[in-house]
Amino acid sequence: MAFEELLNDPVIQKYLHELVGPTGMPVAAAPPDGEVTDEELAEELGLELNDVRRALFILYENDLAEYRRVRDEDSGWLTYLWTFHYENIPENLQEEMYRLLDALEERLEYERTHEFYLSEPAGIRFEFSEAMEQGFQCPETGAPLEPMENDDMVEAMERRIEELRDELNVDVGRDD
Repeated sequence: MAFEELLNDPVIQKYLHELVGPTGMPVAAAPPDGEVTDEELAEELGLELNDVRRALFILYENDLAEYRRVRDEDSGWLTYLWTFHYENIPENLQEEMYRLLDALEERLEYERTHEFYLSEPAGIRFEFSEAMEQGFQCPETGAPLEPMENDDMVEAMERRIEELRDELNVDVGRDD
């Protein structure tokens, strides 16, 4: 996928936004060709230097940017020249999907193996052992804790897990 196509993809735009946040999005959404300094980016985009540096560092941590240092021979100051590598985005997104799948599978197991009680007035959910410790009364409102069915939540999680497995071409008994 070409650089421009990546940046026009709404999923990738959302991914970049989640990484760098709204203040860093101008940096992520308009990567220059070749090397650029953080100062040049800040000036070009009209952003605070610290916001640009924060976004660059986040992109670096996610293998979407790299830098090289150049020392000014007169002043001894270091200049960081940044290069963007958005070709790693599809792989990063796939890794995120695997992490989400693992987390959902773990949570599904938790939901299936625990019994829950709910305090309707407070909107607080308790595991059986917590409810028992409270004498099946809400510690905030004193209202009785009622048994809570989580079948709808379990079914929704099962559907989402199946969708992720289909998208990732993963079998149920996978060994990543």
